[in-house]
Amino acid sequence: MNYQSYKQSLQGQTLPLAYVNLDYLELNANAILQRAGGMPVRVVSKSLRSVDIIKKLLGHSSLFQGVMCFHPDEAVFLAEQGLDDLLVAYPSMQAEAITAVCEATRSGKRIVLMVDSAAHVELIASIAEKVGVMQPVCMEIDMSTRFPGVHFGVRRSPISTPAQAVELYRTIAKKGAVKLEGVMGYEGQIAGVGDQVPGKELQNRAIPWLKRISIPLLTRRRGAVVEALQDAGAKLRFVNGGGTGSIDSTREDPSVTELAVGSGFFSPHLFDYYSDFQYLPAAGFALEVSRLPGSGYATCSGGGYIASGGVGVEKSPKPYLPEGFVLDENEGAGEVQTPLKRSSDKKYKNVTNALSHGDPVLFRHCKAGELCERFNELVLIKNGEVVDKCLTYRGQGKSFI
Repeated sequence: MNYQSYKQSLQGQTLPLAYVNLDYLELNANAILQRAGGMPVRVVSKSLRSVDIIKKLLGHSSLFQGVMCFHPDEAVFLAEQGLDDLLVAYPSMQAEAITAVCEATRSGKRIVLMVDSAAHVELIASIAEKVGVMQPVCMEIDMSTRFPGVHFGVRRSPISTPAQAVELYRTIAKKGAVKLEGVMGYEGQIAGVGDQVPGKELQNRAIPWLKRISIPLLTRRRGAVVEALQDAGAKLRFVNGGGTGSIDSTREDPSVTELAVGSGFFSPHLFDYYSDFQYLPAAGFALEVSRLPGSGYATCSGGGYIASGGVGVEKSPKPYLPEGFVLDENEGAGEVQTPLKRSSDKKYKNVTNALSHGDPVLFRHCKAGELCERFNELVLIKNGEVVDKCLTYRGQGKSFI
């Protein structure tokens, strides 16, 4: 869709708003399935944060199986909404939340909690015993790689060797109220780091090299851990791995039984900077032009939706349509207003980018799911028309972290 199509479709809608282009969402889902090569894909909720969108994707293909959640309370909420096969990807020490999960498990729901330490196991086991249930857990292993002076990856699990994994498994096996059902290894440095990021030439040269030498190391590590756990007696139902940026390499790991994908469905602008795949911008937000402060400028109402993570200009939202506008570097995306200016890029020299009061300007958020923390609903667009709206977690009164 071009700017005029979006502008026409959004006529009469109250701005600001967040939207999902359902045609692009479906094309992205198909592209993800093609890259997955027949391997099941667990849908990652933190990148979507809308029950209706999660259900829409799960209904799109039988290969989309289960949901990866980010908080125990979220998993219980999704279970209440009729979803099942829920893997909580992050450990929690909140007794009340763990109790709610155990109670949902007792009622017949399949929710798996994450552990990477004896402290996690002890707490879950004590609560599960009180509730009177056998609570399944998943062990996360470290998938970062280390080179001289460089920690390449995310700082998550402390378990990086088969011996450490077996030690934790034996702690689990001694408990009568927990059982190990799965292993997760998230190679974030492969899945979530682009190699064509504007203005980061040195990083762009280093990242592909670091990825190439990391992938075989990680494959061997994950496989060795899984083999050691099975030799120790673990009966694993699943081994989860990967993310949007690592589908191609993770699916080749013979120890992995399912992939995890979230951001690729919406494809925020963070995922524009990969050399080996491109998805369509299926989600974004629209602001109104509220001021015209001078020639070549247009100021929008709202827009300061900065993404989490390491601080940098790349975490700002990006003007998307109409083409030819950029953020004003003096103000950026602001709390109550976002000034835009005409781009000096030569490729836009023949683009007509005049805006009038009240016109919508479309933006793309840096990271996928965080956009939904700003809006109560998503406007759904299909074939160039608004066909429906659906609630976000926020619109249902939920905020989990």
